[in-house]
Amino acid sequence: MSNVFSLQGRGLKLNTRADIEPHLKDVSTTIEEIHLGGNTIGVEAAQALAEFLSKTTNLKIADFADIFTGRLISEIPQALSAICDALIPKTTLVEIDLSDNAFGGRSVDPMVPFLTQNRSFQVLKLNNNGLGPAGGATVADALLRSAELSAAAGEPSNLRVVICGRNRLEDGAAPAWAAAFSAHGGLTEVRMPQNGIRMAGAAALAHGLSSCAGLAHLDLQDNTFGETGSVAMATALRAWPSLRFLNLSDCVLAEEGAVSPVLEALVGGSNPKLEVLQLQNNNLEAQSFSLLAEGLELHLPVLKMLEMQWNEVEEDDEGIAALLRLMKKRGGKLVLDDEEEEEEEEEEEEEEKEADAKQEPPASKDKVDTAADELADLLSKVAIKS
Repeated sequence: MSNVFSLQGRGLKLNTRADIEPHLKDVSTTIEEIHLGGNTIGVEAAQALAEFLSKTTNLKIADFADIFTGRLISEIPQALSAICDALIPKTTLVEIDLSDNAFGGRSVDPMVPFLTQNRSFQVLKLNNNGLGPAGGATVADALLRSAELSAAAGEPSNLRVVICGRNRLEDGAAPAWAAAFSAHGGLTEVRMPQNGIRMAGAAALAHGLSSCAGLAHLDLQDNTFGETGSVAMATALRAWPSLRFLNLSDCVLAEEGAVSPVLEALVGGSNPKLEVLQLQNNNLEAQSFSLLAEGLELHLPVLKMLEMQWNEVEEDDEGIAALLRLMKKRGGKLVLDDEEEEEEEEEEEEEEKEADAKQEPPASKDKVDTAADELADLLSKVAIKS
């Protein structure tokens, strides 16, 4: 029997107990994964689902992304409460995904008991939920309380991955998240892009995350750092020797004509294991490119992907030329403004070649000659008869 139960993408409208029970009746309670995204679940159906979840004995992945499309704001809290409460005692749980559900700040409270009391799960995905500053702070406070309970019990936090992008967290929620991150010092991956967080909030996050010495993946794209946030991030970078992926695109890391403290930290050797660095659209200019080129070989020895689109790149820039040479030498890639267009053209040419190769091979010269001779004979016979 399969260890995975999935209704992913079926577009089912599961309103009542009778709607969902036929799908659950033959599912083993020993399943390790459940995926219900792309369906819509009402209160009664959620309660029936919760009863099933409470009986599972080995559940590791609970994927409930996009399960409330079209539901009333009055329905979502009840349904969410039933599902989350059933997961509280699950010590086998590793990952929960509640992304792409329009909770808003009003529907956050039902998650709090689970986020606080289940201290086993390692991966939390809350992407695109419309949490807002208040809702985001509520989630962060619950995570902080969880860490405090673990510490009181003499146990380390199990939380390793937090994904909470596109939630309008803004500066209002940033201090709460900073406290939560600091308390969960074992985090290895944090993704919080597109949250409208500004300078003070970015600085707070950087400070909180500096307690996570094992951080390997950080994505804060499309939040505003400015000088305050950039200085704080530069300091935090030195706390993450294992960092491999860093996305700070669209973060206003530098004012025009200035070099960002973030770049100075990176080329100074803060993160020698960095493999992917995304710095798109950050007002970077020639001086920054030269600085990166100088530090690339010595202090960023394993960097394989450097994305620099939509910065102030001038034609024949020596720093860019040096970066291109160095990245090519190590088999890496530097992505600039016109790179995507060139890649698309190359892909189109490759597709045309593949299409041509799939066509039937042309007839051989002998076959063509034979066909021509036969046609000539036929025409001559017709001419004689006429």
